Amino acid sequence: MHVFLPDLRLNARLTGPKGAPAVVLAHALGTDLTIWDEVLPQLAGLQVLAYDHRGHGASDVPAGPYAMGALIRDAEKLMEHFDLRDAVFVGVSLGGLVAQGLAIKRLDLVRGLVLSNTAARIGAPSLWQGRIAEVQRAGLAAYAPGALQRQLGPKWQDHPARARLQALITGTRVEGWCGAAAAIAGADFTLTTPTLRLPTLVLAGPNDGTTPPDLVRETAEMIPGARFHLMRGVGHLPMVEKSTEFAAQLLGFLSEIGHR
Repeated sequence: MHVFLPDLRLNARLTGPKGAPAVVLAHALGTDLTIWDEVLPQLAGLQVLAYDHRGHGASDVPAGPYAMGALIRDAEKLMEHFDLRDAVFVGVSLGGLVAQGLAIKRLDLVRGLVLSNTAARIGAPSLWQGRIAEVQRAGLAAYAPGALQRQLGPKWQDHPARARLQALITGTRVEGWCGAAAAIAGADFTLTTPTLRLPTLVLAGPNDGTTPPDLVRETAEMIPGARFHLMRGVGHLPMVEKSTEFAAQLLGFLSEIGHR
């Protein structure tokens, strides 16, 4: 469904019984809410909101560049629209940056975090400026092979998820991808994430060249009490590569904090 916010429409999917503990799922750059398709059936009994960031999937594609604050505000307004509070916010990569920013801004909305394959800061601004220029010049079809290698590891060409992820990357509008990449370039939570005091699970994959495990672990160590887990045999998008194991980690965390 489309949710009409003051400045744009966002595509969102809300499932599960009204009043059940809430979980929000936020996807990575160059993907959309369908990366959670295999996880969702395993979250029965929970109220789950998955949505497309601005510039992605079936959401509107406003002119870029986007600010991280705008993406955080989108998540905030969506949760208010559906009257979701005290939720566990699950964010992967770009979605993990949104999760950190929203938790800092609105602790009434977020009672726990699952930060998957993300960091308090992902790459230097110059790295993202170079990638934005590359995509603007050559398009996402030319960019996709390098991105897939970073996401899936050295055996990316034979990976069973390659075709699906390639279709997501190339199906993203260039304006939306570049707008969100600019938000990543400008996002730096290295001073604010250490102030968080809420239950947090941090997940990483050894084949992830976008947010390597050491970078993800450093972010986990910023948050007192956060639990770090390395999922074996996955790269940047474990909810696609090993959805059952990802769901098990998420459900175990929800049980630990009394959110089921």
